Amino acid sequence: MVASESGDYDGWQKTLTDFARMLQMPSARTIFISPVVPISQKHAALDQLLPTAPPLVRNFLHILADRARLDEVPGIAEALGALINQERGIITAEVTTAIPLDAEMERLVAGRLAAHLNRNPELVTIVSRVDPAIIGGVVARVGRLRRSLYGRTH
Repeated sequence: MVASESGDYDGWQKTLTDFARMLQMPSARTIFISPVVPISQKHAALDQLLPTAPPLVRNFLHILADRARLDEVPGIAEALGALINQERGIITAEVTTAIPLDAEMERLVAGRLAAHLNRNPELVTIVSRVDPAIIGGVVARVGRLRRSLYGRTH
């Protein structure tokens, strides 16, 4: 993976995530996704909008523009994030609760999951979801593994 060879995971992730956010704006989509806009204009817009992007990332985006694939950047950014987390040993847990978790409860859940998974709590990231159908407690999903840590679901 080029990002690991360059040693700049964060630069790659930030640039791709920033560009993915830009693509949510209709004006940016018009410029970057439309086949009517010349590739040279897409390159110029990329360079202007991402002036601090690492050169390898900018070149990668230019290649995607050349191949009319800039609309795939959001998925690429998400996949890269998963690979970076895997490389760093970070586990992402999808946690579903009946009510929103506050910061303290989120830290507590991350700590309990870390203990359950024999991991350092700093390496457990929580993605929270709220589902009122849950009777109570917490349902955590790590990868394909689903655990009910504090309660029951119906």
